[in-house]
Amino acid sequence: MNECVLVVDDDREIVRAIALLLEKEGYHVVKAYDGMEALRVLAEQPIQLIIMDVMMPRLDGLSAMMKIRERKNLPIIVLSAKTEETDKVLGLSMGADDYVSKPFLPAELAARVKSQLRRYTRLGDIHTGQEANEILNGRLCYRKQEHVLYADGEPVKLTATETKIIDLFMRNQGRIFPAEEIYQRVWEEVSFAPENTVMVHIRHIREKIELNPKEPEYIKVVWGIGYKMEKMEGHN
Repeated sequence: MNECVLVVDDDREIVRAIALLLEKEGYHVVKAYDGMEALRVLAEQPIQLIIMDVMMPRLDGLSAMMKIRERKNLPIIVLSAKTEETDKVLGLSMGADDYVSKPFLPAELAARVKSQLRRYTRLGDIHTGQEANEILNGRLCYRKQEHVLYADGEPVKLTATETKIIDLFMRNQGRIFPAEEIYQRVWEEVSFAPENTVMVHIRHIREKIELNPKEPEYIKVVWGIGYKMEKMEGHN
């Protein structure tokens, strides 16, 4: 693995920490400390992914991102202490591919970098086509005939029961299933109180497919009703 990642933040300690994290993962890291410096580096070196802070002197992250998007479509992960939903939506609408709030979990950031690079390098791959056997949803691809789920192109090791739950969710994205219905469809029997059994299996699936299981993007709880597989709009 020799992908080159540009890390941009005016806090040198954060840049150093991210660089150490990514270098351990096998990436080559280039550092910059404001938006202007980031643009200069991009003009001089081949970069495959950018991690960029929002609040920086000289040229802030969002302004720099707009300039980058005029010429390049490489993945950009925005890093920001702002956790308000409006800031996240603004960042994504201005061209970011992903958004990570400070303080971040190192393992989550590394996983998001890996995910974005996989998707970026896979764009021209014929396997990303809407084949009849494949159901796509963001980072996930479920092959119906083989009953195998892939996340970021790698097979996920699911138990038979977990596979049945994924099959149900991937075939019915966006639909809310009460725990009772999930239990009846997967275990094929009626249960008096299936909530805990279903919840434990959902938790195990999240640990295997979510970048941050505590803040799941895919399998969501709909309080008082049940669970659903979130349909990731615009991500194929």
